[in-house]
Amino acid sequence: MSLPKCNSVGIIGSGIQGVCIGLQLIKKGIPVTIFDRNDPLSKKFKPASYGNAGHFSPYAVIQFNRPDILYDVPKMLLSSYGPLALKWNYIPKMFRWFFYYLKNCNQNSMLHTAKYMNQILSLSNDAYEEIFQEIDTTGLVEKKGIIYIWTNKNLKSRELEIKVRDDLGVKQKLLSQKEVLELEPNLQPVFDAGVLYDYAMHARDPYGILREIFKLYLKKGGKFIQSNIKSLEQINVNETVIKSDRDEYKFEKTVIASGAFSKKLTDQLGENIPLDTERGYHVHFKNKDSLISRPVIFLDRGFGMTPMNQGLRAVGTVELGGLENPPSKKRIDYIVNCAKELLPQLQDHDDEWLGFRPTLPDFLPILGPSLKNKNIIYAFGHQHLGWTLGAITGKIISGLVAGEKTNLDLTPYSSKRFN
Repeated sequence: MSLPKCNSVGIIGSGIQGVCIGLQLIKKGIPVTIFDRNDPLSKKFKPASYGNAGHFSPYAVIQFNRPDILYDVPKMLLSSYGPLALKWNYIPKMFRWFFYYLKNCNQNSMLHTAKYMNQILSLSNDAYEEIFQEIDTTGLVEKKGIIYIWTNKNLKSRELEIKVRDDLGVKQKLLSQKEVLELEPNLQPVFDAGVLYDYAMHARDPYGILREIFKLYLKKGGKFIQSNIKSLEQINVNETVIKSDRDEYKFEKTVIASGAFSKKLTDQLGENIPLDTERGYHVHFKNKDSLISRPVIFLDRGFGMTPMNQGLRAVGTVELGGLENPPSKKRIDYIVNCAKELLPQLQDHDDEWLGFRPTLPDFLPILGPSLKNKNIIYAFGHQHLGWTLGAITGKIISGLVAGEKTNLDLTPYSSKRFN
């Protein structure tokens, strides 16, 4: 017996999550309208889907809820130039987030997060490959692997990461300093070793990929309304209403895929989810993308570099400071200095950018229905893996909306864990 088909879906958010969800729903024959205050086809629009590192990272199962990190946090926060920073005026707003973070910062929680990140990350590349068969990715995607490097200063942390990945069956190739330099000869030897994920892809133009997927969504019949969404509610068992600054729109189901901005809507629905923001930065070094062949991430510094069409993109740092605080020049300076440490030939940079990673204190996303409003579906909290998880999130959420059965255990991604 087939389930009754969903008649209509509204999606709030046109980043990589929202667009991939919309595309998968349209492919199932379900009418979809995506809402966002910005048009994804506009070049003025520079969200997280524009400014991210561009990595497709199916191996990234280890997150920040690790007991070994707790020892380094105070030292990093006290440094003006380090991989972690905190806007001190934002501390009172993060008390609940920090409470849950400390609760989840232990060996068992770390392994739980790794297990269920691996469950969806292991499917992430294949989900993108399905989409890439339908769009032109010429000049947009490269498959040359991704390298992580480190010094022996934090060797115990690196050994822990390697062991957890091995235990989960994640493929990785350990490299000596010499082997890293054979692959990337322009790097300065300021590191001791590294690891290569040779099956990983990276985007030469993340936003170009988003636009191609969005155009495919429109071509298949998806709709888009550029509007600033003010509120959302479920008015009866079969109807939700999205209210904008100009009008209101009714759908059988609504998906919240607004990244770091999702909390405003979930608060209105009466679910106090501890969603907060990791602020990340990038700069570009024009015409320097040929200095490396693939992305390189320096773990000790909390930063990385990716060769892109716009130039060499240097990205990084975690800054806890919410959505309203202004950008920090010290964060930009830190990234620039880290890049020049590895590649001294770098000089002037441009395109200083700040973006917002939606982060939950156990570092798993929320994927599933609201606890109080079953026709409202959540898809946010992917932290720095939002780009990697876009396509598989589209498949998971579209399946939930359509009432399809799944072999995945989705319980760990429920918002129930915070209530």
